[in-house]
Amino acid sequence: MQFLDQCKIYLKSGDGGRGAMSFRREKFIEFGGPNGGDGGRGGDIVFAAAENLNTLIDYRYRQHFRAQNGRPGAGRDRTGAHGEDLVLRVPVGTQIMDEDNQEVLADLIRPGERLVFMKGGDGGFGNAHYKSSTNRAPRRADPGWPGREAWVWLRLKLIADAGLVGLPNAGKSTFLAAISHARPKIADYPFTTLKPQLGVVRLHDEEFVLADLPGLIEGASEGAGIGTRFLGHVERCAVILHLVDGTLDDVAGAYRTIRDELAFYGHGLAEKPEIVGLNKLDAIDPEAVSTKCRELQHAAGLAASVRPLSGATSAGVPDVLEALLVALSRARAGKDDDAVVETERLVHMP
Repeated sequence: MQFLDQCKIYLKSGDGGRGAMSFRREKFIEFGGPNGGDGGRGGDIVFAAAENLNTLIDYRYRQHFRAQNGRPGAGRDRTGAHGEDLVLRVPVGTQIMDEDNQEVLADLIRPGERLVFMKGGDGGFGNAHYKSSTNRAPRRADPGWPGREAWVWLRLKLIADAGLVGLPNAGKSTFLAAISHARPKIADYPFTTLKPQLGVVRLHDEEFVLADLPGLIEGASEGAGIGTRFLGHVERCAVILHLVDGTLDDVAGAYRTIRDELAFYGHGLAEKPEIVGLNKLDAIDPEAVSTKCRELQHAAGLAASVRPLSGATSAGVPDVLEALLVALSRARAGKDDDAVVETERLVHMP
């Protein structure tokens, strides 16, 4: 399945049906009076967050979506049928942006969530609506109200518990393949990962989703390489696992490169809990491991913990997964506390 995380589409809700102008014509009824019915309401544009989707590829080859128009009214006080709503299924984590791709109009982050994004136009009144004691035979029937239309951007930010970041060829795909059933492309050259890969990790009867994001390079936050497009996926992660290639001479410099890009991008990426892994332990001289760990720890500071590991041999991997699980438990507990505070605030609002 192809991965697509942003696209531009045209939306139009249904037009309302026209009201009818009709009079009752029956034998032996001299003054039948008006009986034109109202038009039907146009269909809505509805977005539904589907849990079993992880790409926007369905909207790549079809960009125009129109809801059904309402049917016109008819005589005998018959109201026109309402237009059917158009339901667009999108992955959980999809944002709806304005035409300029700047303002977030909606954010679908819960499975099964439904959002009426555009209401259909109301149907026009038939002449029976205008009958009164002073206007016994109105000859007015209104057209239906037009539906709304707009170009919008859909932007997908994958929802994962932890995000795997690092320079190209840091061993992220190898690590993901070692701890989950995901099968990302693995090769001995950089940029083998061109789209985010998700893997489900199970540990101690618990599980969490780990996202392998394409390798970042210096200047990614300004558009260099392919990282700028995928930095948004890190926003959804509660914890960052930062892998550093242990075979590099300057491991601290490699660490700072990624940290600078996260800080330049903003959106709170630099403040997320971080676990640093010195990868490719199997290819490093044992005497140099402790030295490089100290260099990384000095660069990361006290806020992050450095753990040596090898995705190829699984050495040190259980320790990293344990640290990830602890960090995720703390992050989830913090979210639960925030949810309680928010609920209380809403309940006590006057």
